[in-house]
Amino acid sequence: MNLRNFIGGGLLACAPLANAIDLDVDFSLEAKIGVFSDYRTRGISQTQNDPALQGSLTLAHSTGLYAGVWSSNVDFGFGNSTRQELDYYAGYFWQVSDDVTLDTSYIKYVYPRQGNFNYGEYHAELRAWGVLLGGNYSDNFNGDQAMFYSYAGYAMQLPYDISLETRYGRNDYKDPSWFANDGSSRDAYHEWQVKLSRMMLSLDWSVSYIDTDLSQAECASYLGFNDICSATVVASVGKSF
Repeated sequence: MNLRNFIGGGLLACAPLANAIDLDVDFSLEAKIGVFSDYRTRGISQTQNDPALQGSLTLAHSTGLYAGVWSSNVDFGFGNSTRQELDYYAGYFWQVSDDVTLDTSYIKYVYPRQGNFNYGEYHAELRAWGVLLGGNYSDNFNGDQAMFYSYAGYAMQLPYDISLETRYGRNDYKDPSWFANDGSSRDAYHEWQVKLSRMMLSLDWSVSYIDTDLSQAECASYLGFNDICSATVVASVGKSF
């Protein structure tokens, strides 16, 4: 088993900087920090089901161009040296209309002291009237492996200023990677999330239900642990500056 394969990255899709600090007429800067009960990427825990402290810093230009860095603690087990994920990103956010946006970017995932884990992804997400369609593609995952993550979802506003967002995704590793007890294998799995969020006391609060269609045997055969792909509830609280 190669631990490199279960790293999926945790960068959230970029959006207009709602709480940004205006540096001048063209540039704005936003910082975010949050505490999460677990760090899940595409349904799989990156911290052995333990809490995570995450933060980001994004510089945006009035044209829609942006760049930044995102970070979280990680724990992949098996004595791996890295305890941090750093995501460097640059992209373009196009506000087509009040209801339609397109976000495209390149993300570089870096794992200090474990350079063989590093890889890059191309990302795109279209949002239109609450519907979201997106994908991430990498051609150097696990060194030279191609990987494609695609997803669809829907976001809406509920009463009492509560936001609801749902997502259903497919992670395709292109090669047989997940093995069941009966000896069968597959090269892709599905994951889904239902998230409720609300701002209270100037803080961003959220709770998410996250699950995958991986069995415990499939999870263990590829990742070495059978409890990091199962259904869970992740709670978080954060602050934007």
